[in-house]
Amino acid sequence: MKHPAVRSLVGSVLLVSAVMVADLVDAQAAVDPSERDGRAAAPEVYRIGPEDILQISVWKNDAMSRTLPVRPDGKISLPLLSDVQAAGLTAIELREILTKKLAEYMPNPEVSVIVSEIRSFKVSVIGEVSRPGRYELRSWTTVLDVLALAGGFTQFAARTKIVILHPEGRTMKRILFNYNKVAAGEQENFYLRNGDIILVP
Repeated sequence: MKHPAVRSLVGSVLLVSAVMVADLVDAQAAVDPSERDGRAAAPEVYRIGPEDILQISVWKNDAMSRTLPVRPDGKISLPLLSDVQAAGLTAIELREILTKKLAEYMPNPEVSVIVSEIRSFKVSVIGEVSRPGRYELRSWTTVLDVLALAGGFTQFAARTKIVILHPEGRTMKRILFNYNKVAAGEQENFYLRNGDIILVP
């Protein structure tokens, strides 16, 4: 038999957890409709992230050409240039920066940048799904696609109260995802962004 103090502590923890989940799923008022609508189509460009593998080629300069990963701090290291910020840029933007920097050391450098492996595009699924966890994606993927990767819902899932959490600085933007409405064609099955968390209460 549990001591009254233990029962009280357990009850308090469950109450706090319930309040936290309720606060997360009661997100309709916090949803910016334009944010959800803006995810209806896959982004036209990919932005480099940490752990991505880049193939950088400098024409007629094998010493400067190499394949290398983006470091956790978002930078890459190249001869002459030292550290260069890569995360957050498109391949074209990074190429322009490298071309400008190399022009200080060689005449008319011709640089190409290719993202040979995408390793930074990761989303998480937590809550009432068969296989919760973190998933590394290779291309733009919708909410339903990732829910399928996670094995679908458990019998206890609140399908109308799914929340997509998207990190923005120190805060989280919340987008409500109603599976039943999506299945009925009443709501968009939108695309996820890097770092998104799908919460299935």
